[in-house]
Amino acid sequence: MRARDLGIRIGRGQPGPNNAITDVPGVRVGHTTIIDGDGPLVIGRGPIRTGVTVVVPHDGDPWTEPLFGGSHTLNGNGDMTGLEWVRDSGLVVGVIGITNTHSVGVVRDALIGRAVRDRPRSGEAWTLPIVGETFDGMLNDQNGFHVRPEHVEAAIAGASGGPVAEGGVGGGTGSICHEFKGGIGTASRVVGGAGGPWTLGVLVQANFGSRPLLRVDGVPVGEAIPIDDVPSPYGPGRGARLGGGGSIIAIVATDAPLLPHQCARIAQRVGLGAARSGGIASTTSGDLFLAFSTGNRGLPPPEAEPGGRPTVELRALVDAALDPLFLATIEATEEAIVNALVAAATMVGRDGITAHAIPHDRLRDVLARHARLPG
Repeated sequence: MRARDLGIRIGRGQPGPNNAITDVPGVRVGHTTIIDGDGPLVIGRGPIRTGVTVVVPHDGDPWTEPLFGGSHTLNGNGDMTGLEWVRDSGLVVGVIGITNTHSVGVVRDALIGRAVRDRPRSGEAWTLPIVGETFDGMLNDQNGFHVRPEHVEAAIAGASGGPVAEGGVGGGTGSICHEFKGGIGTASRVVGGAGGPWTLGVLVQANFGSRPLLRVDGVPVGEAIPIDDVPSPYGPGRGARLGGGGSIIAIVATDAPLLPHQCARIAQRVGLGAARSGGIASTTSGDLFLAFSTGNRGLPPPEAEPGGRPTVELRALVDAALDPLFLATIEATEEAIVNALVAAATMVGRDGITAHAIPHDRLRDVLARHARLPG
């Protein structure tokens, strides 16, 4: 179930055929979801509610063919490895991972292992994988370190184009969003003009927000479905996020030909989409965004040997043509967050803590009363 299945239309833009980041040609997404056990938390045993999500950025060898990319940190109480090199070089190299806070290291190392195995004759090869995270310890035995290298391998092996599984899957298995069950969401927009059409897609791991702040298409849904009606997982002593804490990781892909500084400007606009859904980038929030462009293929790897091509021919949109892509990013981000909420099912985690799904009937009723549904 997705937002548009309920009649919800975010913004004015036209989505791609799958309304997903995979509408950008060559981009693939894979998940490994790990769910096991119930009852009281026993560190190292469970209950387990976690996983890993990967984004494969193009249909070539992502370890040897970089793409132009850029990043933006709206609030830095989180981690996305590899961003220093992205900022310095303007390049995105390799498969991108998203997981829980305490599994970043194992996912990073597994991606390095995959790169080494894919390049067995490159003894001096190096890579700095990009791995983002959000905290899932409210539902998951996060300190049990249950994500392992084989889970990363399975996510890569299962990565595909087309429709993307959403909600409580992959890295978003244990996510909570606006005190409802959250997780993975995605959406896309097709932008005409400026030499296009161009496709832009966003994938989020939505694990942020407080109930009173939730907005859907501008409607104060969180106020209309308060925690007195649908309980919050943050009970007494569990750190209720009155200020809208938590984190959101976002990956933006586009086939528009962009330079690194333009990718960074695209990444910055993710924050506006998050704000439209009620995010405030609070002190306890890790809001980290990455954007990459497939519009200039065939770039040499960073460690290309001297004597290779000294120059490359590039295409790029002029900065004045970026505004439609900015709007596409904002709309697709907002819709991806709503898709994460709509797709997620109620989940009972460790110690019986329950993250309830947003009730579809109540959501439709609230939006209808604000004239946001067709007909």
